[in-house]
Amino acid sequence: MNVQDKIKKQIAENNIILYMKGNAELPMCGFSARAVHLLKSCGAKFTTVDVLQDEEIRQGIKVYSNWPTIPQLYVKGEFIGGSDIMAEMHETGELQQLIKDAQG
Repeated sequence: MNVQDKIKKQIAENNIILYMKGNAELPMCGFSARAVHLLKSCGAKFTTVDVLQDEEIRQGIKVYSNWPTIPQLYVKGEFIGGSDIMAEMHETGELQQLIKDAQG
């Protein structure tokens, strides 16, 4: 399985998945920490993938999304964006609604 297929499978198998540096308990950069905080504040049940543990995933996710930075949030298979976009969506209530809908 190539890295693009692996990423596609991870995204398909998880309603809410965050590609980040570190993990939810120990984010390894400020942007990843912010993304985790925003998801937790919405009550999200989410999966994380630590891109620092796998260089192929770290580069592959940027190709997959055509987005140059980490973290990257996917909800129900759809690329949402990074921590800045998440913060803007949180301010308008859009992120909370998206999470609520994704969790049924």
